[in-house]
Amino acid sequence: MNIRHLLAAAASALTLAACGGSGGGYEDSSAVMAPPPPEAMKMAEAPMPQGEEGEAAPEAPGAVQYIAYSHSIGMRLPVKSIEPTMLGHVAACNAAGPTVCVVTNSSLNAYSEDQASAQLYLRATPAWIDTFLGGVEAEAEAAKGEITSRQTTAEDLTVTIIDTDARLKAQTVLQARIEELLEDRPGNLGELLETQRELARVNGEIDSLTSSLAALRQRVDMSQLSVSYETKVNPVSGGTLSPLSDAFGNFFYNLSGAVAAVITAFAVGLPWLLLIGALLWIWLRLIWPRIRRKKPPVT
Repeated sequence: MNIRHLLAAAASALTLAACGGSGGGYEDSSAVMAPPPPEAMKMAEAPMPQGEEGEAAPEAPGAVQYIAYSHSIGMRLPVKSIEPTMLGHVAACNAAGPTVCVVTNSSLNAYSEDQASAQLYLRATPAWIDTFLGGVEAEAEAAKGEITSRQTTAEDLTVTIIDTDARLKAQTVLQARIEELLEDRPGNLGELLETQRELARVNGEIDSLTSSLAALRQRVDMSQLSVSYETKVNPVSGGTLSPLSDAFGNFFYNLSGAVAAVITAFAVGLPWLLLIGALLWIWLRLIWPRIRRKKPPVT
């Protein structure tokens, strides 16, 4: 059997192992290829632990689930408290360190003296986010604001992580076998180049799976949090009374505009009024009297 056939057989076996590992849910694909260690054989031969009255011991707990959480919270604050509050949250995240909390995006928009908004996006460990969410309501009350919304969503990544991990282990075993073939069976130049190309492909697949697995685990280890800040309108602020002040300020302007509209309408309708008056005068003075003369007298 040449190197090409050996590579094909190894790849087929590892593919079946990976599929069996992912399809079973929680099996390790590399365990299918390698024989169990002596310790595992001893454990398999040992009698199962018994409970009271010969009953079997309870089963081991289920496999760990990988859940990625996303949190969002909305705050309504006085306009002067929006920027200091957001900067305080950013400082708290930075003080925790990049392994605990990372700010991914932040923005601040000031529309007027009485209107502003801000957004903050970060990733942090569940413990840090729990502490943040536990004290944010008291922080809003201290700033004379309020919490307007809270939302938490969860995404189950268990199957994706286990499947990616099984594929990574299968490719790692295949990588080791190809390297063994390069050392033990050099073959001719064509087979050697083909083996090296297959090794390069496997190395690229391992790098891709490693990055994907790291990203998935980071989503589980560090949850996402988004905080939105909006303005709490003061009932007696200048922004609230601005429509009334604008109405008084524009009184004479609106009055002159109305008078101008009346004059414009009169100027446009005056020719039509003159024409209608002339036609009416002709009818009453010239045409109507002649029609009356031509009517026969009533007997």
